[in-house]
Amino acid sequence: MLFVNVVSTIILAGSVVAIPLRVLPPQSKRDVNPALVPSFGWQSGVNPDGTGNCDGAVNGTNGKPILVPCQCPPNSTFFLTNLNKNVAAGFVTTNPTVKLSFPTDNSTASQLARLNAAAVTLQNLEGPGVGCPISSTTFSAQGKAISAETSTNGSSSATPPLMSTDASSTPTSSGFVSAMSTAASTTSAGCGVPTSTSVTSTAVPTGITSTNTSVSPTDEQIATLAPPLGWQAGINPDGTGNCDGAVNGTNGKPILIPCQCPPDQTHYIANLTANIRAGHVILNPTVQLTFPTDNSTASQNARLNAAAVTIQNLNGAGKGCPIVATTFSAQQKAINAESTS
Repeated sequence: MLFVNVVSTIILAGSVVAIPLRVLPPQSKRDVNPALVPSFGWQSGVNPDGTGNCDGAVNGTNGKPILVPCQCPPNSTFFLTNLNKNVAAGFVTTNPTVKLSFPTDNSTASQLARLNAAAVTLQNLEGPGVGCPISSTTFSAQGKAISAETSTNGSSSATPPLMSTDASSTPTSSGFVSAMSTAASTTSAGCGVPTSTSVTSTAVPTGITSTNTSVSPTDEQIATLAPPLGWQAGINPDGTGNCDGAVNGTNGKPILIPCQCPPDQTHYIANLTANIRAGHVILNPTVQLTFPTDNSTASQNARLNAAAVTIQNLNGAGKGCPIVATTFSAQQKAINAESTS
């Protein structure tokens, strides 16, 4: 009898071991709630001029719409797919130095962080700085409305560090910078990015962390290490306020930029210095930046990002000069190429 019990026990034990374990697949982050995604507030293809440019959602200083590539803003499905990828990664996948977040509550900081995430995604759709300008949307106006409502209600809320170009949302860092991109279109890239852009964050991505952020650079160091603009304003004006930029479009011709871009060196350095001292873009506080002084690849890219988000927000959130008004994109490529060689 004892023998039978032992055998039964062995058989039962074997049966238990034989039961296959079901391995559950790892859970992936959920896609963002489409209801929380900022609307473009504009559609592509408005009033084409026959050269690939169309009216954007924002008027320039001359009271006329800033020109944008006619394919901007993009198809909402394509945009949402890219936004989901970026939010899941925590950074812009086509420009990894641009960080972002997508909080779901209704605080001012969270609404601005979502705007930042949308902006840096838009600006880097095809690569660092290669996408659509903020002026192809009403994002800037939406940001002002959100901030104004906070002021009206008397509640204060710190804007996210970056939402971080780039970005936190890029506003994290770098902020909306798209990185510098060779913009994918031959149209006027008129309105800068609010973003974060960081240059690799447009641009140069927001959200680059540096190994020596505890050391505040001197004015002399900033002036010396500031990435050169590499271009000058007013080249080949077309009579409508547009001039040739530093980057050629897919048709081999210079992408058009506002004739006042890039800014003069004194104005550029003064604004860059003020932003570095603040740790963010003063005229677009959700865009964080750093300006490390060592010569590592990350630090050189962080300085490019600081420069990019500065020129993109010279006159307010997203109101400045586009990255294609500079050689920042080429400089970034050279830095990264050297690090891999």
